[in-house]
Amino acid sequence: MELCVLFITVPNAEVGERVARALVEERLAACVNRVPGLTSIYRWQGKIECDPEELLVVKTRQSLVPELAARVQALHPYQVPEVIALPIVAGLPSYLDWVAAETRDGSQRPSA
Repeated sequence: MELCVLFITVPNAEVGERVARALVEERLAACVNRVPGLTSIYRWQGKIECDPEELLVVKTRQSLVPELAARVQALHPYQVPEVIALPIVAGLPSYLDWVAAETRDGSQRPSA
């Protein structure tokens, strides 16, 4: 099974908490770290923007990325939220086992 880390930016702590909690509760992620205090500078609709944001660092299975991205889009206020997945190529085996154990198989649906 392949694991990955996702970067997701959110506009504030309230959205960060809501997204992070939903992903973990629904077993789409084993862990989400919320990193406050970012400033993002980016081009949007022809203008350079500069906004405070919070970064979510998400650990999950690669097979869950499409569903996780769809869930983020449903919870997120941005028209085009940042959702970037990077493969985990190595790590502490016991930690990687924990990530796998705390996320559901991509074919499973959340239990009610």
